[in-house]
Amino acid sequence: HFSSELRYNRVWVPDPKHVWKSAEIIRDFHLGNSVLDLRLEDGTEYQFKVDLESPLLPHLRNPDILVGENDLTALSYLHEPAVLHNLRVRFVESKIIYTYCGIILVAVNPYKQLHIYGDAVIQAYSGQNMGDMDPHIFAVAEEAYKQMARYECNQSIIVSGESGAGKTVSARYAMRYFAVVSKSGSKTRVEDKVLASNPITEAIGNAKTTRNYNSSRFGKYTEISFDKQYRIIGANMRTYLLEKSRVVFQAENERNYHIFYQMCACAELPEFQTLRLSSADKFQYTSMSGEIGIEGVDDRRDMEETRKTFSLLGLTDEFQSDVFRVLAAILHLGNVQIKSSDPHLVVFCDLLHVSAPELCRWLCNRRMVLVMETVVMPVPPERATSARDALAKQVYAKLFDCVIQKINAALKVPGIQHAFVGVLDIYGFETFDTNSFEQFCINYANEKLQQQFNLHVFKLEQEEYMKEDIPWTLIDFYDNQPVIDLIEAKMGILDLLDEECLFPQGTDQNWLQKLYNYLHDNPLFEKPRMSNEAFMIQHFADKVEYQSKGFLEKNRDALYEDLLEIMRASKFEFLANFFHEEAQSIKPTKGFQVKSARPGVKPANKELRTTVGDKFRSSLYLLMETLNATTPHYVRCIKPNDEKLPFEYDSRRVVQQLRACGVLETIHISAQSYPSRWTYIEFYNRYSILMTPMELTVKDKQQACKTAVQRIIQDSNQYKFGRTKIFFRAGQVAYLEKLRLDRLRGACVILQKHVRGWSQRRWYLRTREAVIVLQQYVRGQRQIRAAAIKHGWAALVLQRHWRGYRMRQIYLLVRLSTVTIQAFTRGWIARRRYKKTNSLLFISQTLHFRSTRNVINRRVSLINKDFECSSLILFERIHTVEFIKCGGYGGLNGSKSSAAILVVFTSRAFVQTWYQTRGWKGREGEAVLCTESNPHGFLVVRIAENNMEILREDHEKEVVELTEEIRRLKEERGRLQLQMGQEGQVNSDLQEQVVQLAKHVKTIPELRKDLRSLQTLRDATNRRRGEQAEQARGTHLQRLGMLLTSDLLTPERRVVNPCLCSDLKPRGVVVNMIPGLAAYIIYMCIRHSDYLNDGTKLKSLMNGVITGVKAVIKDHQKDFETLSFWLSNTNHLINCLKQYSGEEEFMKQNTPRQNNNCLKNFDLSEHRQILSDLAIHIYHRFLTVMEKTLTPMIVPGMLEHESLQGVFSMKPPGFRQRSASAPPGAEAHTITSVLQMLSSFHGTMTQHGMEAGLLRQAVKQLFFLTGAVTLNNILLRKDLCSCRKGMQIRCNISYLEEWLKEQGLGASSAMDTLKPLSQAAWLLQVNKSTDEDAKDIADNCTELNPVQIIKILNSYTPIDAFEKRVTSSFVRKVQVRCLQDHEGSNQLMLDTQYRFQVTFPFCPSPQALELLQVPSSLHLGFLTRL
Repeated sequence: HFSSELRYNRVWVPDPKHVWKSAEIIRDFHLGNSVLDLRLEDGTEYQFKVDLESPLLPHLRNPDILVGENDLTALSYLHEPAVLHNLRVRFVESKIIYTYCGIILVAVNPYKQLHIYGDAVIQAYSGQNMGDMDPHIFAVAEEAYKQMARYECNQSIIVSGESGAGKTVSARYAMRYFAVVSKSGSKTRVEDKVLASNPITEAIGNAKTTRNYNSSRFGKYTEISFDKQYRIIGANMRTYLLEKSRVVFQAENERNYHIFYQMCACAELPEFQTLRLSSADKFQYTSMSGEIGIEGVDDRRDMEETRKTFSLLGLTDEFQSDVFRVLAAILHLGNVQIKSSDPHLVVFCDLLHVSAPELCRWLCNRRMVLVMETVVMPVPPERATSARDALAKQVYAKLFDCVIQKINAALKVPGIQHAFVGVLDIYGFETFDTNSFEQFCINYANEKLQQQFNLHVFKLEQEEYMKEDIPWTLIDFYDNQPVIDLIEAKMGILDLLDEECLFPQGTDQNWLQKLYNYLHDNPLFEKPRMSNEAFMIQHFADKVEYQSKGFLEKNRDALYEDLLEIMRASKFEFLANFFHEEAQSIKPTKGFQVKSARPGVKPANKELRTTVGDKFRSSLYLLMETLNATTPHYVRCIKPNDEKLPFEYDSRRVVQQLRACGVLETIHISAQSYPSRWTYIEFYNRYSILMTPMELTVKDKQQACKTAVQRIIQDSNQYKFGRTKIFFRAGQVAYLEKLRLDRLRGACVILQKHVRGWSQRRWYLRTREAVIVLQQYVRGQRQIRAAAIKHGWAALVLQRHWRGYRMRQIYLLVRLSTVTIQAFTRGWIARRRYKKTNSLLFISQTLHFRSTRNVINRRVSLINKDFECSSLILFERIHTVEFIKCGGYGGLNGSKSSAAILVVFTSRAFVQTWYQTRGWKGREGEAVLCTESNPHGFLVVRIAENNMEILREDHEKEVVELTEEIRRLKEERGRLQLQMGQEGQVNSDLQEQVVQLAKHVKTIPELRKDLRSLQTLRDATNRRRGEQAEQARGTHLQRLGMLLTSDLLTPERRVVNPCLCSDLKPRGVVVNMIPGLAAYIIYMCIRHSDYLNDGTKLKSLMNGVITGVKAVIKDHQKDFETLSFWLSNTNHLINCLKQYSGEEEFMKQNTPRQNNNCLKNFDLSEHRQILSDLAIHIYHRFLTVMEKTLTPMIVPGMLEHESLQGVFSMKPPGFRQRSASAPPGAEAHTITSVLQMLSSFHGTMTQHGMEAGLLRQAVKQLFFLTGAVTLNNILLRKDLCSCRKGMQIRCNISYLEEWLKEQGLGASSAMDTLKPLSQAAWLLQVNKSTDEDAKDIADNCTELNPVQIIKILNSYTPIDAFEKRVTSSFVRKVQVRCLQDHEGSNQLMLDTQYRFQVTFPFCPSPQALELLQVPSSLHLGFLTRL
């Protein structure tokens, strides 16, 4: 397939160190050339010799764009170096340990703990198809679980690999996946018991070897049983070929089984004191290899874990004690020396309650049964030691089987098994420097498994061709049936081995000679040239040489009958049960018979009836029968290096295992046919660039693809058209990629040409403009220089005149300023003198005025004193006159003192009295007193008038005060009258209400009759509405009356009738109502109960409301609109109870009218708390419904949909193609679908009047879910980690941000939840090469933890050859910086189940409840406004 046009192509050439080495063709090759000139990657030239007779040219290397694929079958060139290189790139550079190879999952042991096995990862893989996510053991487990549930067919997961490859861990993770995704839900917690069985089986069946610290020394097939709901109901374990020889012998740097060292580490514990144990180095069976400890392993802690799992499985302490006693006895037996007395023998016999003399006798002697007599003869020390070791092995094997049986019994729970998934953890193909009977059996089992694998792959290929209607052609693949016949057929290796074991004097050498004699003609069997004690078999993986020494002994697994009788006679019942006579025959299975090569000979020992080889062959047949009845799934574990270094890749060791585990055989089968398979849509999207304009105009994309392929690839044998896919032979996809790259490179050249031309033209125009500016400047400078001299003198003249003019102006200004200053100064001095003179004059006048005023004041005071004296004299004279004239008038009898007269004269009453005594009345009396003949009378009148004037003034003041008091009293009386009027109105209203209530009481019987008729009518209406579903949507608040009661109803009508709530829909008439109407109506009923001070009714009402709402939510758990409606109304009801509770903190924004609606008699704070809890429950149920609706749209809309036109981010697929996100014919989800769904949610919540804060919290939770699901898929899907995908993600994030702004939620914190996703998208787009780039990544990706950053960088996948991969050195730089700067969680996945804490902020309603109108369409006529 080489031609002259393949110059500069890259190829693979053999290399002794790296197996394969990359090289580049530097000269054209033509047929007939004997060498191919190459250049290696280090720059050296290399000549590859070509055989002219049968030219075998080196393998072509795949384009870099195809390297690092999830599936090896996606490679265009399928061969060994391509597989090896792809695994190395993924493992070393991308730190990815899982890779698909068709139906096989290749798992490379990282020798390091990875963050890819958490529960969040399990949930991410749950429900996904196998090709949807990156390769993972969880993907295989999910595929098995899903096929079991979908097709009701039993499944098997076959995990194989050599020791240290990670088989046990992979099997453990598979079982853990089943336990997590299929919770039993029962109290038995059987899934926990299934997982708990692993520590026990590892303790008694695993050991340290040179290749693995925790190597399984037995095969295990675990059947996990499921019921019809596909929940775990039990498990069963079958074991194969326990390595019993390890109990008595370990090679250098190896250990015995872990349980022995765990017991020795706990020897000082009280419960182990009776076992008389000590450290492991004191026992022969645990110290013969010199290795008693493992770095990083705490045997004491592991013992605690083992005992804990014993208890978890329900195994009693007595059983555990018996197990530990037998194990301790085995250790003591290993220290027994063949001599007359041994302390360890005594301990052994004491622990197992057997006879020490008898045991000692039959360890050193053997009974020979002859025809006529029985002879007891001693045996050599070597045979006695062998008998001791055989007894130890037999006891341990029996104990192992007993523990497995107990585990199986503990894993059985009541229930009928509907299906099962089997997990096979079995040894892979092994070849060592010295291979014995164990390796022979292991390789025999792998031959059987490889045959089953080949047939399964062949069957899948045939089914794929038949499904696509492509003619099936026979594929030539390796069939290992001849090797299997060599081993198990009549006169085969096992048959001859069993025959030789029948003879008491049979030896390994005799059996080997038979093999040479009978099998020398078989091409798969060889005799070594330099050895007569070995034989060689050509297995499917490699040629293996087996040493014949020990084959017969291991196959016989014989134990003297006398020793068995001693064990059976033990008083230790637990041990005696091991050796009770049991039926050893295996029931014949249909279609399986094993015939002896010669007539049977009656064995002398019962234990020789069934050999180990025969047992293993029979159990292997049963295993294959089970696997053939199930759908198999394959996991091949690879050990990357022998030093157990993390992420170190030894190509020689890996390729050896790839050849042995069937991966290369799968590649070979795929390469024989059409390994590359594209759907028509995928081919069109990627290779439409190669189509002509006419082909692009064809509406049928499938026909356009066919036309393009036929035009591009001339040889029709290189492709086949199926119904949904195009099949290509090996190398054709690489050819298409080359054409695509050439076309893109040509387009890039054209773009570069135009861009460079535009850049040059732009540079030219800028340069030209700059030159013109420079020319203008130079010319200007020349003009300036020419005119400088001409204008110089003119400038000087102008300057002279100008300076003179300026000096004159300055002089005049200074002169004017001086004159002005002088004038102001002189005026100021004059004013100062004037003010000084005036101040002196004012002081003299003031002094004169004060002296004059003092004189006047003195004079006035003297006058006043004189007046007072004159007045006294005058009053004395008046008194004298009155006494003189008293007789002349006749009206005054007696005499009065002057003081009395003076007092009398000062009052009006005295004047009146005085008038009357003289017989004068009114003005007449006054006239008499005022006559000239009575001057003293005139004076008295004047004094009286003055007194009366004073009295009148006092009276006027008193009148004013009394008038003000009267006015105040009138106002008070008015208020009292108004209050009395209101009370009278209230009394009249109460009287009217009493009358009305009396009328209602009289009409109760009539209301009952009407109620019954209404209920009958309601039932008929409900039936009609059930038949007409669309007309029933308006019944939500129409049935609200069924939730409530009024004081107008009879006691028989309870507060809530939950059965009438189940069909309520928040549609119909509810759309036109005010938000929260249901809550307002409920509160008004609560307020009425409070008004009546009826606590029983109020409690019944509240309990009924809560019970009714709970019933509605329970019946409509998946109805988003119902949940939204009741969430909104429950929140409104809580706010109403707060707003009208009477508490000051909630009444600050109330109006006086709203305060009248407050509760007066009851405190409902406890009911508020109950309603809050109910609201939280509704909120979480509400979020669950939204999340379940939105989740299926997130990945297709955010990641898979190509939202940017012309940006295609898909690569060639492999065998595990991604499943369609939507069913065939259905519309795929896009970012528009996500936005429409969010708008639908938002519109419904807004329509139901949901409080703004609560709505923002719900939107924030949905945005968090969107970001978390999207980011988790990026972390688990390597095909999404590309620059173009980062562009699309950022574009979709911008759409979400615009949607928030359109809905008025731009100020919310919803966008903050998308920061991790936004930074991940930025990380995919940013440059990733320099130290500055590493610093920018560490500084900007603050929302991503180091594990996530490194995972994205390792998973970064170039879509085209123009992009570069991220180097390992750059990843290490980023890792160092991130570990320094970042703190917090190191979990790989975001928890999509995380919920932000919900709060219900108080938001008072401005609604006036007394103005609330209940529409008649709601049929709530039984509610009456009071």
